[in-house]
Parts: sequence; structure tokens; C-alpha cells
Amino acid sequence: MRKSFDGLCGVVGSLMQRQPTSGEVFVFLNRRGTHMKLLHWEKGGFVLYYKRLESGTFSPAGSGDGELPWSDLVLMVEGIHVVESIRKKRYSLL
Repeated sequence: MRKSFDGLCGVVGSLMQRQPTSGEVFVFLNRRGTHMKLLHWEKGGFVLYYKRLESGTFSPAGSGDGELPWSDLVLMVEGIHVVESIRKKRYSLL
């Protein structure tokens, strides 16, 4: 977890083959799962969020392909581990 803006941008570009300025949020966890960094491009520059847990670990969520829905990311940051969820189709009236 020693990398900062430039190092993480290099990881995103070279290892992930993604564009760091795309607006996506890139999540980095340490090996023990106690530290998390979120790299995000906003208008005008990069934002780096860092969270270190006093106890416990982050539970990596997602489908295993590297993609993580925004709702799952929010739950992971808040420390909520969902074992199984059912997403129902929602309709809106126009």
C-alpha cells in the first residue's frame, strides 16, 4: 500500500489495461484485507480515498472478473458482507 497517485495510475494502465482518467473507481486492497485505496478521476484531477480498519477485514465482493457494481462497493466500504442477494426488476411510472 505504498503507491500513491502516480504508482496506482501505472498499475491501472499497465496491469489492468484500463484508462485511469475514464471516471471509473479503481479499488486496491492490501494482502491482509485491512487497508483499502480507491482511485477516482474527477474533473480537474485524481482523488485518492484511503480507509484502514481498526479490526476485521474487507471482504472482496463481485463476480471475480474485476467488475464491481457501485452498490456492492458501498456495502464493502461500510463493512456489510452480503452472502446472497436477489435483485428484482424495478419499474418506474413516467
